[in-house]
Amino acid sequence: MQGNNKASAFILGAFLAFGLIVSGYLLGNTAIKFKEYERTVTVKGLSEQENKADIVLWPIQFTMADNSLEQLYGSIEASSDLINNFLGKNGITPAEITFSIPAITDKSAQRYGNNTKAEFRYTALQTVTVYSKNIDIVRKVMGKLSELGKKGIVFTVDNYQSRIEYIFTRLNQVKPEMVEEATRKAREIALKFAADSKSRLGKIKRASQGQFSIKSRDKNNPHIKKVRVVSTVEYYLSD
Repeated sequence: MQGNNKASAFILGAFLAFGLIVSGYLLGNTAIKFKEYERTVTVKGLSEQENKADIVLWPIQFTMADNSLEQLYGSIEASSDLINNFLGKNGITPAEITFSIPAITDKSAQRYGNNTKAEFRYTALQTVTVYSKNIDIVRKVMGKLSELGKKGIVFTVDNYQSRIEYIFTRLNQVKPEMVEEATRKAREIALKFAADSKSRLGKIKRASQGQFSIKSRDKNNPHIKKVRVVSTVEYYLSD
């Protein structure tokens, strides 16, 4: 009797093991086939816009030199007044103009340098900054700055601190439209790929939006900004 029970248990166990093996094979084969048929295509869509900057930051720097500190400050004040009046006459308001504290250098107090005596003991660097939303007006004034040069004001150029900046602040306003355009262009490319491969375009598997970049259009037109974004989209493909 016990022998029969053992034989029955053995047969039952063998059938269960066989069933598990067959089930595992079928499930594994199904997974492999599913993976084989999971075809996708990844495409990129580009959106670019050109927009005028909103704000201009224009540092106007000039230098002065003298052996008398008192006379040096007097010359700085006189030149600052000339610049202020010049800007005001050309449409720039007082609220758009700020004056920094002059940076004075006493060459006799410098510990390092050659032994050659400088012609002037004191030198000064003064910055007058224009911060304005009226970019067209400011750009016109920039072209007239040589009028002050004729009056003896020595301006510093090619200096990082005197670099003119144009700022674009309306990114949040153009973002939705640009993301929509980039996504639409990505889909157009995916549809073309699907048609060429005799497939049908399915749903989106995943999508990512690249960072927005804002750059000057070119060196001659830094006030015109090129805004750019690239969207990456992966679509399913089916026969």
